[in-house]
Amino acid sequence: MLAQQLVNGLVLGATYALFALGLTLMFGVLRVINLTYGFYFSVGALVALWLARSVGLPIWAVVLLGGVAAGLVAVVVDGVLLTRLRRTKAGELPSLMVTLGAVLALYSLSAIWLGTEIQRFPFDFVDSSAFEIGDLRISLVQILIVCVTFALVGLLFVLLHYTRVGLMIRALAENEDTARLMGINVDAIVIVVSFVSGLLGGVGGVLIGLNFNAIQPFMGETMMLRGFAVIIIGGLGDIRGALIAGVLLGMFEVLTASYISSSAKEAVAFGALVLTLWFRPTGLFGRKEVKRA
Repeated sequence: MLAQQLVNGLVLGATYALFALGLTLMFGVLRVINLTYGFYFSVGALVALWLARSVGLPIWAVVLLGGVAAGLVAVVVDGVLLTRLRRTKAGELPSLMVTLGAVLALYSLSAIWLGTEIQRFPFDFVDSSAFEIGDLRISLVQILIVCVTFALVGLLFVLLHYTRVGLMIRALAENEDTARLMGINVDAIVIVVSFVSGLLGGVGGVLIGLNFNAIQPFMGETMMLRGFAVIIIGGLGDIRGALIAGVLLGMFEVLTASYISSSAKEAVAFGALVLTLWFRPTGLFGRKEVKRA
């Protein structure tokens, strides 16, 4: 049924959008290609799984704390790996290489510690009840995923456009040197951006884990391709574009899996990425930068 697949696509696309929002915020403000971002996705899901199993916290608490844990990891990783590169204005390629090595090490350590087997939330942790409208079935978990996503998107919009911190974040995104001259504590704002980006990625990991009930340390790897596809399709650094592109990608994947082949859906993100780079490199909402002499 088409309506059911569209609902499933909206739910999946919401998690893609949430994941990509943190990635586009990190790139748009800090100007770094941080490949450890996929690890934050895994951290959020793994911490949530541990809290559900060992501590017995309710679902709203594991979503929140999983995101907070990922945000704290993001702050530590940025401080250890990228602060010196940023201060020396090393550019994007050094950050790419450093975080590539870091993410391989982090995935390896987590696999050694936790194993590579798929782990699942306790059987009764996720409420399986659902609303049914004719042949359309919408589970409570799906409603939770969509509500959490749009709530966080709304909070991010308010933070960026209606708070003093958001004004400083936007100033840093424009020009770091000018932001410093204006008296902005750039190091503190970098910490805020790293935490918020990691939190969004971590919550995305928890929501994907709840949706499919399948969690393992390498789950962030496959999300990175989708994350890059979303931010390029939507436009680099454009939050509105990341939200719309994430939802569209999720719907295209679900429709492809339903009406063509489940194995073909893995090519959707790559195909959309390539087509965007061929025909509209700036993305749906991106703007060409005007170079001045």
